[in-house]
Amino acid sequence: MNVSSSPSKHTLHVQLPRMIQPEMITISANRGDKLKVVADAWHMENDCHYEWQISFAPRDIDMTAIHAKFEPNGHLFIDVSRLAGSSWGY
Repeated sequence: MNVSSSPSKHTLHVQLPRMIQPEMITISANRGDKLKVVADAWHMENDCHYEWQISFAPRDIDMTAIHAKFEPNGHLFIDVSRLAGSSWGY
């Protein structure tokens, strides 16, 4: 999982195997400014489970403004908006 940041958002990006379909991906907002991403090809036995937990600085992100895009080639992009006035990393 790659994370890039700008003053307005954080963008998370990962290239998933082609066997992973959109319905196999779960993104959840967790307490403590954490985002959990799980991709699971439940019909396979090997190389089929991927999981990340991304922790953000306190009061840096807007957990109500998360947008995910899954492309047919397996690229998953997740944009997480930053709160106004946040200065983490800048």
